[in-house]
Amino acid sequence: MAEAEGSSPLVLPPPPPPPGMAEVEVPTAAETDKKQFSCPGGGTMDVERSRFPYCVVWTPIPVLTWFFPIIGHMGICTSTGVIRDFAGPYFVSEDNMAFGKPAKYWKLDPAQVYASGPNAWDTAVHDASEEYKHRMVGEPLLRGTRVAASPQPSLTPPILHLQHNLCCDNCHSHVALALNLMRYNNSTNWNMVTLCFFCLLYGKYVSIGAFVKTWLPFVLLLGVILTVSLVFNLR
Repeated sequence: MAEAEGSSPLVLPPPPPPPGMAEVEVPTAAETDKKQFSCPGGGTMDVERSRFPYCVVWTPIPVLTWFFPIIGHMGICTSTGVIRDFAGPYFVSEDNMAFGKPAKYWKLDPAQVYASGPNAWDTAVHDASEEYKHRMVGEPLLRGTRVAASPQPSLTPPILHLQHNLCCDNCHSHVALALNLMRYNNSTNWNMVTLCFFCLLYGKYVSIGAFVKTWLPFVLLLGVILTVSLVFNLR
């Protein structure tokens, strides 16, 4: 019988699978993205909520990173992904990273923790954070132990003690202390230089936008400097 004019063709349902053969579910794009951020040591990365389990995280510092793109602010995350970072004198923030959300993360392996005791990773992060809650520039230190302040009153305001040391004892040092306490990779020689190098080498940007945010100001400044140099040289 000829098909009636204007009627849509009849669509038959697909045949059922052969007996004994299960249907294969195709994962959605969201599920695929989630699997790409799952951590082998447990937990799942969530960039939107800034959750990076067993990671060292890094974010640019305005102006400073514009001139030196490898220098920024660093923090270390707990096993559940909560960020702890030394944000200033007497202050270690939690779940609120200074200078904004992480732009880059360096995934570490909890199996490389050689410190004894249960939950050694979180214990080391907690102890390092508690230690840096007492850190201040100019504070007298003796073999890593804080010395009690003099009981004699001082007539000079402790201006030095209100400054944050960006060169010698900073956010990188806080992360290094946590790694030393947990003996990550069976080492107690972590410092700000090695962390800066490894984060540059193994760190991954959370997005293309984070990469642009880090490098674009430096490229623009470099372009301006080169342009000005060429203009003066051609005169």
